[in-house]
Amino acid sequence: MITLTRLEILRVLRNRRYLVFTIVMPVGLYLLMVSAYSGVDTLGGVSVKAYFMVTMATLGTVSASMNTNATRIALERKSGWARQLRLTALPGYGYVVAKIAATAASTLPAIVITFAVGYSEGVRLAAGNWLLLGLVLWVGGFVFAALGVALGYSAGPDSLQPIVMIVYMALLMLGGTYFQFTGSMANFAKWTPLALYNQLGRVAQTGGSLSGGELTAILAYAAAFAALASFLYRRDRREA
Repeated sequence: MITLTRLEILRVLRNRRYLVFTIVMPVGLYLLMVSAYSGVDTLGGVSVKAYFMVTMATLGTVSASMNTNATRIALERKSGWARQLRLTALPGYGYVVAKIAATAASTLPAIVITFAVGYSEGVRLAAGNWLLLGLVLWVGGFVFAALGVALGYSAGPDSLQPIVMIVYMALLMLGGTYFQFTGSMANFAKWTPLALYNQLGRVAQTGGSLSGGELTAILAYAAAFAALASFLYRRDRREA
């Protein structure tokens, strides 16, 4: 399983799709959003530059999980590669674990590079806060890695792309990636997965704390996505 995980990490890092969606796009959007909000001082309780540094780092994490991992899983299922691995000595859960681990490893460059761009734009945090923020975003990314695996097993490659794009865009719009909702819509949006993920990052930035409800919601999403990935994986094995 270690060998497969290493192979999966190398394959992801060499993937042009990964480079575009996980590194190039978040950095480009960060610079664009900072410029667009140049007349605004704060957003979400932090400076605009610090706010978008977190949202673009989380965007890179979600992109790695969904636009890269989910699509690759669907293609490997169609080509028979996943079935071939099941005929080896690899444990039944090994393929899923390797995919999640590879996704988690691939999110680190996206987080680090976005932080570097944020620092170059003037974002300043204490050393401990930088480390805490990076760790929190990396660990939080496992939630979306599990969602990416679930999506990869939800449909074939021909029908998966629109499913991924609908889920992906809904997460970004409701998660406060580009702007924050106000009023009653804000009360709904703040409980969506990416909004909670971004809030987790802002808490790490400012040294604040999550409410009990927010922490419970994050853990519930993690459990639900992991359970869904496990269910769809077992279903795929039965149908193979």
